[in-house]
Amino acid sequence: MTEQSSLLLRKQLAELNKNPVEGFSAGLIDDDDIYQWEVVVIGPQDTLYEGGFFKAHLNFPHDYPLRPPKMRFITEIWHPNVAKNGDVCISILHEPGEDKYGYEKPEERWLPIHTVETIMISVISMLADPNGDSPANVDAANGERIPTVNSRGRWLAVYEKARRWHLIRPPSAGQFYINQ
Repeated sequence: MTEQSSLLLRKQLAELNKNPVEGFSAGLIDDDDIYQWEVVVIGPQDTLYEGGFFKAHLNFPHDYPLRPPKMRFITEIWHPNVAKNGDVCISILHEPGEDKYGYEKPEERWLPIHTVETIMISVISMLADPNGDSPANVDAANGERIPTVNSRGRWLAVYEKARRWHLIRPPSAGQFYINQ
């Protein structure tokens, strides 16, 4: 499966390079490892995240697309469906099959037809419309404020730092720029 998954991921990367999708950029962390991706998500309009640039890593298993990747935000983000360590908790990234806790239907979970594009569209949607029914960060779900961050202005300063980092260190040849 490793060769097939590698070819599929290369095809998806080439497609994203050829036809960028608004709202995020994606590429490889290391040009020699197709299974480790870096993405930058643009905060959706009319949300607390608007104006922000959020760096994350997608780690694909070698049996992709039979199993989903893991996604972790590197840029600090306060969201009910993002654990405090940055792990993204949404149905599309959960292993296929029955949910042992009964929160999700099997068809809401990972399916091999999903792509990097569908994953990222789901993540952008999650930022705009959190799922409070099964939070990964209970404090964020309960409306708690971040102890060290008191205002939207401070949040934007954090996101501006991430944006500048992305501009100073442009994507490698395997990456593409954010489609504005």
